[in-house]
Amino acid sequence: QVQLVESGGGLVQAGDSLRLSCAASRRDLNNYITGWFRQHPGKEREFVAAIKKPGDMTYYASSVNGRFTISRDNAENTVTLQLSGLKPDDTATYYCAITYSNLPASIGHYPYWGQGTQVTVSS
Repeated sequence: QVQLVESGGGLVQAGDSLRLSCAASRRDLNNYITGWFRQHPGKEREFVAAIKKPGDMTYYASSVNGRFTISRDNAENTVTLQLSGLKPDDTATYYCAITYSNLPASIGHYPYWGQGTQVTVSS
């Protein structure tokens, strides 16, 4: 079991940036993927980005590629999602999750989830 806690959400204006963090309760995990997903009001949860450990290979949804950056801080045992050039369409609840599968965008393969953090982008 592993617990995940997201932080860093908030209310920003279009064009602004935010930094989301995902903290894991365990440091002994290996060969897994940390993913970020988001859920717009009234819609299904969707893949945003993911990073693999070991190796830090990254994956992005086409809708955020070039604007969002996922990275890992081993010292803090966190995975960060840097959101830049935010748009009103980025308004959503953002979740981090962990999977031991090799399918970074497959939401059904993530058994461990955080509670989410709200990002609201005003126009």
